[in-house]
Amino acid sequence: MTAPYASDPALSRGRLHPQAASTTRDAFQRDRDRIVHCSAFRRLRYKTQVFVAPDGDHFRVRLTHSLEVAQVARVIARALGLNEDLTEAIALAHDLGHPPFGHSGEDALEAAMLPYGGFDHNAQTLRVVTALEQRYPGFDGLNLCWETLEGLAKHNGPVHAPGWALAAADAAFALDLDRWPSLEAQVAASADDIAYDNHDLDDGVRAGLFDVADLCAVPFVAECWAAVRARFPTASERRLVPELVREQIGRMVDDLLGETRQRLAGIAGIDAVHGAGRTLVGFSDTMTAAAAELKTFLRARMYSAPAVARLRDPSQLVVTRLFAAYHADVGTLPERWHTTLPVAEPSRARHIADFIAGMTDRFALREYERIIGPSPLPAGVSF
Repeated sequence: MTAPYASDPALSRGRLHPQAASTTRDAFQRDRDRIVHCSAFRRLRYKTQVFVAPDGDHFRVRLTHSLEVAQVARVIARALGLNEDLTEAIALAHDLGHPPFGHSGEDALEAAMLPYGGFDHNAQTLRVVTALEQRYPGFDGLNLCWETLEGLAKHNGPVHAPGWALAAADAAFALDLDRWPSLEAQVAASADDIAYDNHDLDDGVRAGLFDVADLCAVPFVAECWAAVRARFPTASERRLVPELVREQIGRMVDDLLGETRQRLAGIAGIDAVHGAGRTLVGFSDTMTAAAAELKTFLRARMYSAPAVARLRDPSQLVVTRLFAAYHADVGTLPERWHTTLPVAEPSRARHIADFIAGMTDRFALREYERIIGPSPLPAGVSF
């Protein structure tokens, strides 16, 4: 049984391009399946999460991160009586717009696109699912239902000044950008934070960037480590790190559920969610502070670590030079992208950015070597 404030596929606002209903799946299930089967989702396999993919066989990439976010999100949605399929669809799609090389690549593409309206991966995700995927003969994009698009557009809250992609999506299919998103979208956003922090911690230990003793400088981690050590006093540290991650995720999820249930008191339906004026899914103040301390640790000891930072500049150089090369000589673009290139700016630059944003790390390096020269990444980083 779903709660009264859950999104209901039977009451969906529909799709931009009307289609006959499926005989086997409701609207949200159908969206989830379209996302899983799209080309952009498959390419996440070779896109960087933190370590340039595949810097190690056991580290997360965008695909595994998205699957982990979806798993955490679905658990939370089930506990709150929300629609699990819509939650999962939003979670699975949330990183489809990420360019190669993670945030380094995004920073480089954002700088290149600054004169042409900018770039950010959240907006690019909307562009992927509304325009760039071309799997259907009758329309561009995946023709997702309103609720899925709304969740992707504003899973971090209302958007009062939409940029290039959100403005275009909203003009085609009004998404009520100034109102608060569904609880399913809010759950997907919270699950992203939970998965990101805890699984990056796991990867950081595996990579040798820090150990448990270092992590225990964060009080929340120290408390969780004491709990798992007490349960398994003779286990090795290597065997206990996954248990530490499970402990932390469990505590975060439990805290989020308790706080969210308090905030939902008096929320009678989906209209009240959209008009609530604040985020309804979230941590308590205590857990918010603990999560912030963990993020601070990871920024200092992982994202800025020499092993990660040594690839930042060369990765950005790949994206920067590819954009410049395509923009200077459009004949270097593959035929399908060359023949559909708009003449006028900023559409011309946006078209080139679409091509680069869709690249995997390894394809970006192959393109770099094809039209520019040897890879600027350090020796030993191969694909």
